[in-house]
Amino acid sequence: MTSLSQRRVPVWLAVVAASLPMFMATLDNLVVTSALPVISQDLSASIEDLQWVMNAYALSFATFMLMAVALGDRFGRRRVFLAGIALFTFASALCAVAVEPWMLIGARALQGVGAAALMPLSLTLLVGSVSDRLRPAAIGIWGGISGLGVALGPLIGGAVVEGWNWQAIFWLNVPLGIVSVPLVVLALPNSFGTRVRADVVGLVLAGFGVLGLVYGIVRGNDAGWDSAEVLATLVGGGILLVLFVLWEMRTSAPLLPLRLFRDRSFTVANLVGITFSFGIFGAVFILIQFLQIVQGHSPLEAGLMTMPWTLAPMVVAPLTGFLSPRTGTRLPIVVGLVFMAVSMAWLALVMTATVPYADLVIPFILAGVGMGMVFAPSSTAVLVNMAPADHAKASGTNSTLREIGVALGIAVLTAVFAGAGGELTPTGYVDASIPAIFTATGILAVAALIALALPSGRRSAAIHGTEAEQVVAALANAEPEPVSAR
Repeated sequence: MTSLSQRRVPVWLAVVAASLPMFMATLDNLVVTSALPVISQDLSASIEDLQWVMNAYALSFATFMLMAVALGDRFGRRRVFLAGIALFTFASALCAVAVEPWMLIGARALQGVGAAALMPLSLTLLVGSVSDRLRPAAIGIWGGISGLGVALGPLIGGAVVEGWNWQAIFWLNVPLGIVSVPLVVLALPNSFGTRVRADVVGLVLAGFGVLGLVYGIVRGNDAGWDSAEVLATLVGGGILLVLFVLWEMRTSAPLLPLRLFRDRSFTVANLVGITFSFGIFGAVFILIQFLQIVQGHSPLEAGLMTMPWTLAPMVVAPLTGFLSPRTGTRLPIVVGLVFMAVSMAWLALVMTATVPYADLVIPFILAGVGMGMVFAPSSTAVLVNMAPADHAKASGTNSTLREIGVALGIAVLTAVFAGAGGELTPTGYVDASIPAIFTATGILAVAALIALALPSGRRSAAIHGTEAEQVVAALANAEPEPVSAR
């Protein structure tokens, strides 16, 4: 039998096969934000429920990402990728038919598990399906599609909700998932990595540890911060995370190799990643609802209004990646975080029920530019001193910690909002959202201070380009398997 590479599968087909499922996963990270006010009304969901609609996805995504990579190495990357597509598609249908908040939350958690297999393995499979000569172009397209999914999430979500209903944002994934399966089978060869024992204990400890912390924060205002329920989950979550660290120090095949944190650039970049995601995406959760609940804009209008913010990183990130080898990683990251902190403070200061959109545009643009300045050099800082064999694990660790930051940010900022008496009503939203946005300002300022610890100068930019390009060295040795072996 001949291999897929011998069949000369067109590069465009391989790119489409790898990118379409990944686009679904990145799109669903933010597409739901535009639908939150409508979901709240339709399902009678509280703000606590809305948090879990977002956090169930983020937490399961973060928890299972590194495990999905390990399972792909052991059982075949294409097999696990296809399983991820099937689970993500099935979970999307469950989201669409949910009639109670808890049903939607559970389905979103399943979606996150599926997405955890799609994001890292799509790049691995793409790299193994194209020639060395065409690989940079294929990876560039893959990265652009990934960024497009994030940038267009609120806009697409708003358009679909306004044109149809909130369920349609999930139904759209079903035909995309069905089409993706034969494309993947046809265009992407299977491959294997180092077959090590799966760190199930580490997965359970980390997953339930983070879940305990987030649950305790979410329930703090309603149940009481000194209640047995909240204290038990917060303390229990902390203990589980300590046990996770101790387990990772002794197991032979750790889910998260702690030795990677001996490198200063890697450690600081990950601390920046989790605090940056904490501040900015927690603020997004508050602000996207402000435009609809308080100012009465439709979901589509809210998506259009946030486009200066969401599209700016697509322009700024490539430029920053091009310049960072000359400036080093510290300068653009610190400046970008300062821009974001200033933008959040600006928004908090001007926020009123009747604030004109013209007063929001400049801080929106500033936030988007800041995000673009952080993305590419952060990926560089994570990998600059890593051995090629550790690139995939290091990159996956960074993605995992950023998703944990998203979940914690939404939980903490919403707790601040609720603690200030916030309600999902036009009159009960603004006064409580201001301290929440100021909290995001403080977190982003702390992230900027942490970033000052990054190595300075060009030496820290020895590896540059997009995150996708940086992990190629670790993935390029994934040789396509013959058709007969699959």
